[in-house]
Amino acid sequence: MGDNGPVSASPDLEPALMPRIALYALLVCALSLAAAVVSFSKGSWLGIVWILMLGVASNMAWFYWSKAKADKAAASQCVTEK
Repeated sequence: MGDNGPVSASPDLEPALMPRIALYALLVCALSLAAAVVSFSKGSWLGIVWILMLGVASNMAWFYWSKAKADKAAASQCVTEK
């Protein structure tokens, strides 16, 4: 549980390529979009809730993806300084 990729000899210096939570958030984005389309096509206003969930999930995906990118850049900068 909480596995974010292969285990390296020095976990502080090599972060994962993309955290698993960002991938889960992208999956929630896709499912929310599909649910909103189905909901609106059936004439239900419940699709608004799915659109809101889509927005939250996309923000989470962007946050964790950019955080992993920044962590990777910081780790590579730390390695080059030593």
